[in-house]
Amino acid sequence: MMFPALDPVLHSQVRLAVMSLLVGVRSAEFSYLLESIQTTKGNLSFQLGKLKEAGYIEIKKSFRGNYPLTTCEITPKGAEAFEQYVRAISGYLR
Repeated sequence: MMFPALDPVLHSQVRLAVMSLLVGVRSAEFSYLLESIQTTKGNLSFQLGKLKEAGYIEIKKSFRGNYPLTTCEITPKGAEAFEQYVRAISGYLR
């Protein structure tokens, strides 16, 4: 039996959690991701950087009032990579 290769970018608990959330909502604020995933700010920032480097998400920085606002949005490339990852992991479960 052949096992399909798993995308190393998505084969991380936090990055996979981020992508799982973004697939459902397309775009989310940093605070929402942080609360949903229950990791540290530093770890989430680092993992978002990895997803951005891969072209899987876009990160937009702005302000809401006087407070910084970071929003993450899944890209078409990221959505496709996530779908491929799900198909690959499904192959392991058969």
